[in-house]
Amino acid sequence: MPQASDLIQLRPEGLYCPAGDFHIDPWLPVSRAVITHGHGDHAREGMGEYHCTPGTAPILRWRLGDQRIVEHAHGEPFDMNGARVSLHPAGHVLGSAQVRVEVDGEVWVASGDYKRQPDPTCAPFEVVPCDAFITEATFALPVYRWPDTRDAVAEIVQWRRTCEARGETAVLFCYALGKAQRVLAELAAFDEPPPLLHGAIAAGVEVYRAAGIAMAATELVSEQGARADHAGRLVLAPPSAAGSPWLRRFRRAQQGFASGWMRLRGNRRRRNYDRGFVISDHADWPDLLRTIEQTGARRVFATHGTTDALVRTLCEQGVDAKTLRTSFGDDA
Repeated sequence: MPQASDLIQLRPEGLYCPAGDFHIDPWLPVSRAVITHGHGDHAREGMGEYHCTPGTAPILRWRLGDQRIVEHAHGEPFDMNGARVSLHPAGHVLGSAQVRVEVDGEVWVASGDYKRQPDPTCAPFEVVPCDAFITEATFALPVYRWPDTRDAVAEIVQWRRTCEARGETAVLFCYALGKAQRVLAELAAFDEPPPLLHGAIAAGVEVYRAAGIAMAATELVSEQGARADHAGRLVLAPPSAAGSPWLRRFRRAQQGFASGWMRLRGNRRRRNYDRGFVISDHADWPDLLRTIEQTGARRVFATHGTTDALVRTLCEQGVDAKTLRTSFGDDA
């Protein structure tokens, strides 16, 4: 646990910086919140003021409605009382940022969620040297190692073509913010029919298009007509649609899931997916270790994920590492 004298502390509302009197991704209402990105476990309703990047701002408006939002460009320092704060690319989703906090020459970085793989839909991760680093640990086990995303998307294309030959629809479940847009951006390199989108996916895609992100052309499932034959089409839908009445419109369909959790075949079988595609918006095990080393942090706090293995490995390497219990989720 962070100590009472630390720059960032854990309070009932979330991560708190006493010197700057602000919270980072709080899970309870506070007066001033610095937001790393727009996923629901990091950006919640009820804050008096939201500080974020220009890329995150439209996502907050989409998800939270009209709010008081203060935008800060990546790398642009701003003062919060006695703290000097700046936001740096996290490579997770559009607008995602790490929060750098400096007071009297001491630097802490709260990473939020991050990844090191290339992603055409967001700015690449930036290593920020610091004294203390708060890292996610969603996939902090040695088994989690990601393939090239382009190869995974090529597998999705081949799966769709196989479904077409069988007269089936290929329904791919993926998260509506980040994952769906990343898949669509990679699909732009293939000569494929326009993917069909569930309405919940389409809303986020439009936010990305408005930000100038290039993606494959798409169509809405709802605009195909009640008697449309969706055989041979790739359909993107949120995980919440799995097992829902919405799926009945597809006469014959295979169901796939794009997620880091698909690295383990047992996860696919338990969730009853026909196919699993390993695509994650989080760092895998090698990239977690590489990132922590590159920051030069003397102290590391691992949170929201499989922290035990990471903390143990870091301690064996001589790093002062501890688990930090937070209320962040594990979208993958």
